[in-house]
Amino acid sequence: MFDFFKAMLLMPKPWVAWVGLLMAVNMVAPLFFMATLEAKVVFATMMASAALMMVIFAQKGFVRLLGLAHILWIPLIFWLWGRVNPGAPATGFDQWILAVITLNGLSLMIDAVDVSRYFRGERAPTLTIDS
Repeated sequence: MFDFFKAMLLMPKPWVAWVGLLMAVNMVAPLFFMATLEAKVVFATMMASAALMMVIFAQKGFVRLLGLAHILWIPLIFWLWGRVNPGAPATGFDQWILAVITLNGLSLMIDAVDVSRYFRGERAPTLTIDS
């Protein structure tokens, strides 16, 4: 796991910031809303995705296939979309839900490109850690 985080920190700084934003929205922000089912589901989905990512990393290294770990975000986004109340005044909770939908959706688009590139033959690690 430490090697995975070392590799992540070797990514270009804008990508490190992007991953940090995703972690903040999916792991930290839910702690403020943990009394809600939505926060519990978002947090659990993130933990499951992180576990899947660790498995892929342990077997393949830091490859484009890592984006496949976010596959659980697809049903999450659809489920959260059904929980949004468009007629209600926007609360911090509503804004957080919309942030999860938006950011995870953008991430899934990036992941789709990466995973398709992996299956088209770009299988070399994008980052390596020199021990």
